[in-house]
Amino acid sequence: MELDSNCHSVFLLYYHLVLVVKYRRNVFDDTISEFAKDMFVRIGVPYHITLVQWNHDKDHVHVLFKGQPNSEISKFINAYKSASSRLIKKEFLSIRKKLWKEYFWSQSFCLLTTGGAPINILKKYIESQGIKMVRKAKSDSLSKKAYKFRIYPSEEQKIFFAKTFGCTRFIYNQMLADKISYYKKTKGMLHNTPAQYKEKYLWLKEVDSLALTNAQKNLETAYDNFFKNTKIGFPKFKAKRKTKKAYTTNNVNNNIKIVNTYLKIPKIKSLIKIKIHRNIPDNYKLKSVTISQSASGKYFASILFEYENQVIEKKSKTFVGLDFSMHELYVDSEGIYANYPKYYRQAQLKLAREQRKFSKMEKGSKNREKQRIKLAIVHEKVANQRKDFLHKLSKKLIEKFDCVCIEDLNMKALSQVLNFGKSVMDNGWGMFVNFFRL
Repeated sequence: MELDSNCHSVFLLYYHLVLVVKYRRNVFDDTISEFAKDMFVRIGVPYHITLVQWNHDKDHVHVLFKGQPNSEISKFINAYKSASSRLIKKEFLSIRKKLWKEYFWSQSFCLLTTGGAPINILKKYIESQGIKMVRKAKSDSLSKKAYKFRIYPSEEQKIFFAKTFGCTRFIYNQMLADKISYYKKTKGMLHNTPAQYKEKYLWLKEVDSLALTNAQKNLETAYDNFFKNTKIGFPKFKAKRKTKKAYTTNNVNNNIKIVNTYLKIPKIKSLIKIKIHRNIPDNYKLKSVTISQSASGKYFASILFEYENQVIEKKSKTFVGLDFSMHELYVDSEGIYANYPKYYRQAQLKLAREQRKFSKMEKGSKNREKQRIKLAIVHEKVANQRKDFLHKLSKKLIEKFDCVCIEDLNMKALSQVLNFGKSVMDNGWGMFVNFFRL
């Protein structure tokens, strides 16, 4: 083994450094990585630090370097983080949009001494991070698509769905409450799981454990979104009357199947009748199912599939621009209007009549519940009409033009400015724009 030396000693000091972008934002590509690498070499000279191996992923870098006994490692890392953060943002202005509040590096870092591990093994490990990126790129070619089907559960199955809806809502609220109380006491983050509550609340064992796990993931996502953007707001408790009745379960060991006109899901022994109104390609892989109940009492199964997306490059020849119109939905660059039927305005009188009947009925009565369902059916019809119209219109535009340019508008702000809320929301502009992104 060949050792390094100076005037007073012989040594061999290898370090493995991992630097992570703040909140794991995907900012690194080959160009930015090369720039950061050159800076590491330059700044390392006065600290007697030599770069051995460098590799990057989208949100972090792996560095193998040599030091000397007089190398001030912590000072060097802080100097490098400070200088590289400033210069990378200056050189590559586009990455500022991806960062969180102009922060580039995370405050913490991982520094490991190599110990007895051979250097060639460490080099292979760091080189493999590039292979990891290739694998990740391959996984990025996989796309997901969901199909929503109407289901007709039996009375026993409806009871199970009601239990699961309630349990997922309960576990979400309970975990959130415990996290808040723990933070008030210790100023730390509580990492709780649904399994911790099953001994105290035995009825949680009656429902699908994956549904509870997905409720936990939803809570963690809500926390992440809050810390990434405080404007989103802190996670809220789910109210019984206002929360959408739904839960998600994942396909594990082929426990979810579609058998002819029936659906099989975990924890339910009998098959659920399902209306398959669309053909599902054979190469689609089933990932998860979301069972939901509408306000009118109908049950649906939203089945998520994964498939390999082969994007064919095509030069755009035909273009069209869409400009938002309050009364007609949009006017395109050729002066053609969408002629949106205004479904909500058409049903406004009927809605007002049904709402008036509902408000006069005694709370808790059977007639009030019947009227609630009747009112929900009218609202549901309006929503379905709007969605159907926007679906067909967006498909027509996609088939006719290669490129559709749409102005970026803050519809929420627009609806609040001049009391245009009813007109703006009736158009469903946000839904219309999202259909082009699918």
